[in-house]
Amino acid sequence: MANEVYGGIAGSVLQAGVLQGDVHVHGRSGHAKPWQLPRVGQVFVGRRGVLAELDRAVGDGRVVGVWGPGGIGKTWAVVKWAQERKELFPDGQLFVDLRGFSPNGDAVSTAAALRGFLDALGVAADRIPAGVDAQAALYRSVVAARRVLVVLDNAASFEQVELLVPGGRSCVVVTGRRALGGFLARVGARSIRLAMLGEREARGLLELRLGQGRLAAEAEAVAEVLAFCQGYPLALAVLAGRAQDTSLARLVAELRELGVAALDDDDPAASLPAALTTSQRMLSAEQRRVFGLLAVAPGPDVSPLAAAALTGSPRVAGVLRALRERSLVDVGAGERYSMHDLVRQHAGAGVPDRIGGLRRLVDFHVHTAYAADHLLYPHRPAFPLDPPEPGVRPAPLADVAEALSWFDAEHASLLASVNLAARNGWHRSVWCLAWALDTFHFRRAHREVRLTVWLTALDSAEHLCDPVARVSAHRNVGISHALLEHRTEALEHLGRSLALAEQQGNTAEQARTHQMIGWALQAEDISGALRHATRALALHDHLDHPVRRADTLNQAGWHAIHSGDLDTARTHCLLALDLHRAHHNPDGEAMTLKSLGLIAYRGERFHQAVEHYERAIALVRTLAHAYNEADLTVHLGRAHLRLGQVDRALALLRSALTHYLTQSRDDDAARVRSLIAHAERLSRPDTG
Repeated sequence: MANEVYGGIAGSVLQAGVLQGDVHVHGRSGHAKPWQLPRVGQVFVGRRGVLAELDRAVGDGRVVGVWGPGGIGKTWAVVKWAQERKELFPDGQLFVDLRGFSPNGDAVSTAAALRGFLDALGVAADRIPAGVDAQAALYRSVVAARRVLVVLDNAASFEQVELLVPGGRSCVVVTGRRALGGFLARVGARSIRLAMLGEREARGLLELRLGQGRLAAEAEAVAEVLAFCQGYPLALAVLAGRAQDTSLARLVAELRELGVAALDDDDPAASLPAALTTSQRMLSAEQRRVFGLLAVAPGPDVSPLAAAALTGSPRVAGVLRALRERSLVDVGAGERYSMHDLVRQHAGAGVPDRIGGLRRLVDFHVHTAYAADHLLYPHRPAFPLDPPEPGVRPAPLADVAEALSWFDAEHASLLASVNLAARNGWHRSVWCLAWALDTFHFRRAHREVRLTVWLTALDSAEHLCDPVARVSAHRNVGISHALLEHRTEALEHLGRSLALAEQQGNTAEQARTHQMIGWALQAEDISGALRHATRALALHDHLDHPVRRADTLNQAGWHAIHSGDLDTARTHCLLALDLHRAHHNPDGEAMTLKSLGLIAYRGERFHQAVEHYERAIALVRTLAHAYNEADLTVHLGRAHLRLGQVDRALALLRSALTHYLTQSRDDDAARVRSLIAHAERLSRPDTG
């Protein structure tokens, strides 16, 4: 829409596909009640929550700030609300587009906006004073006795709007890409931040523009458009407009080829890249640098500490807040910063220091994950890490709870770092991340992910001049397959690991791999499992690894139980328990109590079995070891069942079933369902 000038104020330029109809900025015409709001077209979906918030905000106070990214539909939502609430403002509605983020940089001055408002309110030209402050005072005086809505659209700074906020009974709504938090707080305003459209709302927008039949006929293309736009209103509006003249399949092909650049247009109001560029233009050099590096960071979000490593700037928190205030990044739970994928694509092109920043971020993940793993399992044999890149400070973690919280929050980004490092040939980092994630993956029962990460690490290990890395990678791929009950693949990789360890003459690696082969065999070949555990014990006679020896003793005891030799099993397990307690290893202690519980159960000492299992569960809960807690809960339920305590047994078995389902352990879930069915039959009285 071309600019129009009435009474010295520049007319609005509105986003194509967002507002329809002309914008009239009235000059002095003798009308006492100005109605300046632009007309909203029929294509309006959702935003009912925002409209309700505006209702509440107007009821609580007279100034409201509505902010969000360019192209998210702030003006649209506010105008729609105002038109539906016209009766609340009997003395009229004033509207000005302040053009705070105009592509041409020609923002409307406060003086021009004031003069336009005074003209629209019917103030004679000869009554309007020359100075801005005097004009503002007159404006406040004219509005003071009226109930008027004032919409200050597209504001870039508090200087633009400060003199445009009248007193009295009127309501002011300020929209913009910046939060203007300080100004809004000073005037006692409410703040409403617009989010992207939900999936249903986004689909509804397309349906209103294109029709339900068109969406059904091009269902696959529609799904891809929705996935690409991720609820960004301007992107959806641009594509819906273009789809009037072409197929959605052709538009999807352009999106695949060009990405966000496919949403560019000669008309800045119909161009998402133009909207994003104008937002970035307001940034300082440091803010632009940080914004670009955030855009290329792997994973869905970053913490402030990760951002500090990525940017090499320990004082990045202030920049992150500024980017948030400018609607360029979002902040979620745990103060994690993210950005919309379309914003990420646009901002990530040609970023200086891209490789350096990514290298620092991967180092941050490697060193923090290594430290976190040590907190989870301090008895795990360590290996030397290369020093981190300059400017990298690992996250400070104090205990197991903090380590688990960090892993949980950072997990998706850690996996993205594994893939990033693999693509860039940072093979040592890949292996280190796989190693450092392993304990966490086991305790959280991330079985499929664990296998995927170790397969990536195995490929990287082949590029390293470190034979132990290959032994470890094959062994852990084998363990991961075994956890998924892929017996053939598990034994194949474990066999390769053992062969490599024997070629190297590495006794410690041989012992560990024999132990894991025994563990993988236990379901199908208990005698073979016992042979490997016995071989591992013999190798431990030459090693100074007391915790690993205790693990192996317990495993040998477990295999002896299933061989029917309860005396040998008890001897092994009691020795293991003493070692684990002497070296303060609660994880190993819990697993040994599990074995002692099974020994008591097989010996029909069910009360003793319950005691062992309950102590083991208490220990694994302190470690947040969900995988082992599920198994122990089943054992405890079975012991209560043998004691005739059916209700207690059922509660435990159902709890275990919930664990298994959460962990996607379908085979284990099927087995515990059979136990539950058996217990339920026992709980029903015999009806004859």
